[in-house]
Amino acid sequence: MAVPATTSRAKIDIRRRVLWKRIASNRYIYLMLVPAIVYYGVFHYYPMYGALIAFKQFSITKGIIGSPWVGFKHFETLFALDKFWQVFWNTIVISLYRLIFGFPLPLFVAVLMNEVRKMVFKRTVQTIIYLPHFISWVILGGLLINLLSTDSGVVNNAIRSLGGDPVGFLTDESYFRSTLVWSMIWKEFGWSTIIYMAALAGVNPQLYEAALVDGANRWRRIWHITLPCIRSTIIILLILRIGHLMEAGFEQIFVLYHPGVYQTSDIIDTYVYRIGLTEGRFSLAAAVGLFKSAINFVLLIIANRLARMMGEQGIY
Repeated sequence: MAVPATTSRAKIDIRRRVLWKRIASNRYIYLMLVPAIVYYGVFHYYPMYGALIAFKQFSITKGIIGSPWVGFKHFETLFALDKFWQVFWNTIVISLYRLIFGFPLPLFVAVLMNEVRKMVFKRTVQTIIYLPHFISWVILGGLLINLLSTDSGVVNNAIRSLGGDPVGFLTDESYFRSTLVWSMIWKEFGWSTIIYMAALAGVNPQLYEAALVDGANRWRRIWHITLPCIRSTIIILLILRIGHLMEAGFEQIFVLYHPGVYQTSDIIDTYVYRIGLTEGRFSLAAAVGLFKSAINFVLLIIANRLARMMGEQGIY
């Protein structure tokens, strides 16, 4: 039996009134969203308009609209470059190293810190490991150079004093990639640790008390209570990390690398910087950036889909 049109319109009007009433009652919460919406609109969504130059022969004098369309010409040029596949591989390798070695470490440290009962010690360690996150790579780059320099670095001076040969942490291709990965982990793992610590603070203490009464030791409590209770947080952080797999850390590499280590450290972001700003090939650089963003988007969708298949909520 068909529903009368007047009845349908009445239901729609009722839903609209309920919606606006709900918005009005929570207006201050929605107002708090305005700065975030403006930020993402201005700095993330509006610049997407510039991605058009990946499909045009961009000319500064003609602008984005006036430049002629060339279709997928720049992508064909890109895929024909041997250098592109080298920086693509470097990006994947460095990102996978950071994921494999950097993702479990904050979780491990957070679980250990959760077992500490001395609050002074706990807060001191939290501050120490969290502090490098606020220091820019320009400053940390200079610090690493002073520590790891072959000629006058503190580490190599200690190696010489022990009778060994100096190690080219920043000059030798076989060491440079590992130096990048571990210095990035050292700088950023404190941030993820704080996130895990916040998730651990929400675990019900009665679960630990019940497990203790049942005779579960410390490791059993960690394995059967702590980790399952923060599994959703672990999955979300893992999905976000996979979604940024093509981000290997432009600022860090740009500060530390040099032509002698391009073979193993040159990544997509530094390659885009050189061909875009240095050589002035803006359309080709935009094609590279768009290709990288497309891969990140696909990886994010796949990771989120797998998480939902495993029974987790995912990020959407």
